[in-house]
Amino acid sequence: MIHIEVHPNESIDAAIKRFNMKLQQSGLLREVKEHAHYEKPSEKRRRAKRRSKNRM
Repeated sequence: MIHIEVHPNESIDAAIKRFNMKLQQSGLLREVKEHAHYEKPSEKRRRAKRRSKNRM
């Protein structure tokens, strides 16, 4: 679970920006999107293959 404390004299926009950065760094949002719908095993393999090819 992601937790941030709003500092005194900190704007809400800055706190939301820090929260969003922590959310992206943790990978939680990506994981939620991956589990949003069923993905066939063949599609998982295809996606993993494309991801590994792009990293080279």
